[in-house]
Amino acid sequence: HPVVFELIGEARKMASKVNFKVKCVIAGGAGTIENAHKLLDYGVDQVFAYEDESLEGFRADCYTDVVAECIAAQKPSSVVMMFGATVKGRSLAPRAAARFHTGLTADCTTLDIKSNTDMVQIRPAFGGNIMAQISITKSRPQFATVRYRVMDAAQKVDNAKGEVVVCPVKEEMKQSPIEILKSEVIEKTKNIEDEDVLVVAGRGVRNEKDVEMCRELADALGGQLAFTRPMVENGFGDVAHQIGLSGRTVRPKLIITCGVSGAIQFTSCMTGSDCIVAINNDSEAQIFNVADYCIVDDLYQVVPELTELIKNRKED
Repeated sequence: HPVVFELIGEARKMASKVNFKVKCVIAGGAGTIENAHKLLDYGVDQVFAYEDESLEGFRADCYTDVVAECIAAQKPSSVVMMFGATVKGRSLAPRAAARFHTGLTADCTTLDIKSNTDMVQIRPAFGGNIMAQISITKSRPQFATVRYRVMDAAQKVDNAKGEVVVCPVKEEMKQSPIEILKSEVIEKTKNIEDEDVLVVAGRGVRNEKDVEMCRELADALGGQLAFTRPMVENGFGDVAHQIGLSGRTVRPKLIITCGVSGAIQFTSCMTGSDCIVAINNDSEAQIFNVADYCIVDDLYQVVPELTELIKNRKED
C-alpha cells in the first residue's frame, strides 16, 4: 500500500533525531521476499520478511503473531511501531499493541520524537476541535496508526545499503481459527486519495440535480466528486467518497469545494492539497481561512459557468 512509503519517510525523519535505525516487517505469501528487497531502495536499514503460503490471505491473528515474533526476536530497548490506517492496519495495530500491553494512538496526522525516545503522536480530538499531543512515556513499544496521504512519501536513495532478513514462519504462527472460504480479485477503482483533482459537494448543494452539476465539473476537470459528512448522511454519496475525520484524507493538486462551510473535521483532512478553491456565498465561511482562491458568490452561478469554460478550453 502507498502508505508504507509515507511511514518509511516519517520513520527516517524521526530516526535521524535519536540515532535509530529504520526497520520494516513484511509478511505474506509468494513474492513477499521480492517485495522486501524493493523497500531497501527507500533508505530502510533492515527488512524482516516472513514468507509462507499460510500467510497468503490476511488473517489478523496470524499477522499479529508475526509482528510479535519479530519484536520479541529483536529485543529492542525502544520501539516505535507505525501502521497505515488502512482496513488491515486498523485490524492489526490494536492486536499487536494489546499483545505488548502498551498504548496505541489511532489516525495520527503528525508524528515527532523527543530526545528520550518518547514519540509525540498528534491527532484531532474532541470532534476535531483540538489537536491532541499524545505520548506513551511508561511502556514500550510505542504504537501508532497513520492516515494515508497526510505525510510525504519517502524518496528513493542512492547506494542503498540495507539488508533483507528472511525469517522462518513457525508452525504455531500458521494456526488460526479463521478459515478463508474463498477470495476473488475485485475491480480496481481509483480512490479519492489517489486523485489529482477533486470537486467537493457540501451542504450548500441542495438536491441530486445539483450534485450532478458538481459531478459535471469534476468530470470536465478529469477528477472525481467527493462529499462532506452531512452530504453522505443525507444519502448523496458514500463513505468511500467522503472527506473528513470519519472519511478519507486527501492531498490532490487541485480541490474545489462547493457550498462547504469548512468545519475543522473537514479541513484537517484536505489542507495538504496543493491548490484549494472555495466557492461559498457566505463571506465569513471558515473554508476561506484555508483556501488559496476564495469565490464569494452563488455556486449555482459559478459552477455551470466554470464547467463551460473548461469544456470550451478543451475543445480549443
